[in-house]
Amino acid sequence: MIPPIASKFVAGETPAEALDHTRELNDRNVKVILNLLGEHYHDRGPADEDAEAYLRLLEGIDGSGLGACVSVKPSQIGLDAGTQVFRENVERIVDHAAERDLFVWIDMEDHTTTDATLDAYEELARKHEGGVGVCIQANLHRTADDLERLADVPGKVRLVKGAYDEPESVALTEKSAVDAAYEEYLEYMFEHFEGGIAVGSHDPAMISLAKDLHDEYGTDFEIQMLMGVREDAQYDLAEEYEVYQYVPYGGKWLSYFYRRVMERKENLLFAARAIIGG
Repeated sequence: MIPPIASKFVAGETPAEALDHTRELNDRNVKVILNLLGEHYHDRGPADEDAEAYLRLLEGIDGSGLGACVSVKPSQIGLDAGTQVFRENVERIVDHAAERDLFVWIDMEDHTTTDATLDAYEELARKHEGGVGVCIQANLHRTADDLERLADVPGKVRLVKGAYDEPESVALTEKSAVDAAYEEYLEYMFEHFEGGIAVGSHDPAMISLAKDLHDEYGTDFEIQMLMGVREDAQYDLAEEYEVYQYVPYGGKWLSYFYRRVMERKENLLFAARAIIGG
């Protein structure tokens, strides 16, 4: 049983529980990005097992009428076991989703995984003319070049500030600098992307900026937030905008909960606010 403090951030241990949570959110006009917990498998066996679990999850979503898609972590489906293992598994998942007209997000992990992740995303997005998305982190020095590369790729890009504790050699480390970079990159996306923009932020200032940029440029966008963080705001925003909640589930909930809360000061504050209802 997942204790109440963790159940604010994790939808349960089984796909059925995750889909039940999805139905509840859909009733409030919030769509869902489902993520099976697991990452950093160094052997192919568990990576293949989780890839198979994603195929079954897509089959569960298919025909259910639910507003849901899935999100996978490269290290979960084989990147740490070898780039080829990751490419084979992510292609299987995206192909399986495309056959069912379902969407797949590829999460971004630390900076050492960026090239392999973007290469897989671009190839699959062009192969299927969409149907797949990738996460880009505003704190990385390389992000301006990455966004320019992705501007004409027929998929979606989720812009986040960046949750990994990266070295100064590759990333901005001051919050004010990351915020400024996020604003700059968000405007670039609204100006140069034809659509497919996902604002992955709980920061009211960034969401407000996205609304203003949408009014200025007319570019379509969606808002994405984590389960358990500013959920009342998610429901309010969903009355006017397309909102997705990122919903993790699975037996590995304890390590996810601990890492997400403890890895950075900002995450700890988010968790504290969510727990006390702020």
